Amino acid sequence: MTSVREFLAFKLGKEEYGVDILRVQEIRSYEEPTRMANAPDFIKGVINLRGVIVPIVDMRLKFNLDEANYDGFTVVIVLNIGQQVVGMVVDSVSDVITLTPQQLRPVPEFSSAIGSDHLLAIGSLDERMLILLDIEKLMSSAEMGLMAEAVH
Repeated sequence: MTSVREFLAFKLGKEEYGVDILRVQEIRSYEEPTRMANAPDFIKGVINLRGVIVPIVDMRLKFNLDEANYDGFTVVIVLNIGQQVVGMVVDSVSDVITLTPQQLRPVPEFSSAIGSDHLLAIGSLDERMLILLDIEKLMSSAEMGLMAEAVH
């Protein structure tokens, strides 16, 4: 991480997260997806996005947060990861944040719902702290079961 990077900031519960803006295809309002039999709870189902079938992951359920309330702020961040398009349900998106290497801090080692190998860094901007996700690793991890094979 040698240069300035941009992250889309989004909220899950009280925490603010960031995902690499280059992975974001679009942001859509939440619509109820079609449920898939035998899918894990955090995979809400699929939507048809202009002819592409997109799995929808509820990140609150994935990260073991309180039950999600779907309201007017709930959005789906559509991501391009390798050859796969995946939708990620979040409470809200706030803005795009530019971070320099000096604003990135290593992730402390602790046990959480998110494996530390799925985190890039902690981004610090004034009073804000963003948990920066390594979205490729997270979405291609075995427990997600979304990718045919891990894309690196």
